[in-house]
Amino acid sequence: MKIVLENIGKQYKDDWIFQNINHEFNSGEPCVIIGANGSGKSTLINIISAHLIPTTGTINYFSDLKKIKSEEIFKNISICSPYIELIEEFTLTENIEFFCSFKKLQKGISKTDVAEIIQLNKIENKIIKQYSSGMTQRVKLALALLADTPVVLLDEPCMNLDSEGIEWYKNLISKYSSNRIIIVSSNNNKHEFEFCTTEFMINKYK
Repeated sequence: MKIVLENIGKQYKDDWIFQNINHEFNSGEPCVIIGANGSGKSTLINIISAHLIPTTGTINYFSDLKKIKSEEIFKNISICSPYIELIEEFTLTENIEFFCSFKKLQKGISKTDVAEIIQLNKIENKIIKQYSSGMTQRVKLALALLADTPVVLLDEPCMNLDSEGIEWYKNLISKYSSNRIIIVSSNNNKHEFEFCTTEFMINKYK
């Protein structure tokens, strides 16, 4: 799997968030997008996920050298982002059920396994609204990483996680990141991207 960005730019009104991005993301080469708050990291993540359309340039997705059709892109990508919300009126079990109606879980993982992996199986029947921000972040991270997708996008993944949650995140990454395109957006929080082998400095494209 690979994602190819060609001359990508995004403009809001008269301001260019970034311009002329030419970059290739490949399976097995986890990458971190580094930049300060407001630098355009989340915007780029949303363009890669096909939630946003770039102002200029093109982005193409390939599997085994074959271009993926635009209507099939969402099947190949899972994302954890502050802008992606869980259904607060649903329980954890119901949120997992809802998620699995769109994305399959990785082989060997059942719906009932997910709550145990998140370490919230004792409160899986509580509604998400009653969860702390750290618990909610764990759910979002687990759903993204446990999905059977070749691409995982993690926008500031350690947001709201305490030290125990950060260690849990690192263990999750070590188990479920191999042979995938993993792209992390971070404002230089090293806990989030210690495993990444490549860096993309977004400030170079202002």
